[in-house]
Amino acid sequence: MIESEKVQISSHALRELALNGTAVYFCDEQHLPCGILLPLNVHSRQLKILQNQLSVKKPLKKRLWQQIVQQKIINQAECLRFCNKEGHQELYNLSKKVQSGDSTYVEAQAAAKYFRLLFGEDFRRYNRRSNTETGIINAALNYGYAIIRGAIARTLVVYGFEPSMGIFHHSETNRFNLADDLLEPFRPIVDLFTAANISGEKLNPQHKNKLVEILNYEIQSANEKHSVMYSIERMVKSLTATYQNNQGRLILPKLCPLKIHTYE
Repeated sequence: MIESEKVQISSHALRELALNGTAVYFCDEQHLPCGILLPLNVHSRQLKILQNQLSVKKPLKKRLWQQIVQQKIINQAECLRFCNKEGHQELYNLSKKVQSGDSTYVEAQAAAKYFRLLFGEDFRRYNRRSNTETGIINAALNYGYAIIRGAIARTLVVYGFEPSMGIFHHSETNRFNLADDLLEPFRPIVDLFTAANISGEKLNPQHKNKLVEILNYEIQSANEKHSVMYSIERMVKSLTATYQNNQGRLILPKLCPLKIHTYE
């Protein structure tokens, strides 16, 4: 994470980081991640993975997006339950209504309820900074999401995927459409951490250090408990198998109470 404008780093150092599979984040003047250097050509069968991405059928994409949205809403419900907030049962019920491709936009219905229930009726979600201050909660959410998004993008590249080719997201100007798709069910762990640990007027370096640590927190992955970082890898592996077989289910994370994961 390169956060200070005073840092100088050589092209040789950046090359060595890329060759060793390291993702390098660059921050803007407000110390929020604004870019990432990712390693390329680190997977021995990258062409095969790319061909699988290009040949995947639309019905499979719609089913995968249904799985992702369902798990995201379930995790949002779990987040409310862990925070002792009302409305979690309503979100559980909404998760059961998600159709293939989320054709009835249940994700948006859930989000409209979820953030107000979690952070209060006056809270408004801002994905990007504007000319006005968005507040410490939005700043923490954006920072935490960016950390996990970068970790997903790095893992996708390591496994040979082209991260701009998404399942649902398809913006021509977005280098990380696929990472944005897979980020969705992980967002609630950032929400839960922010609700439990972030307070004050401005996001400070201590807050940011703690948000980076979310990658080491525990989350459930296919009935097993792993770190967020390893659950990302398991999810990407399952995507590889799903694309190869043109069927199957993704190994998506299920939210757990906040705890640093330790391996026995």
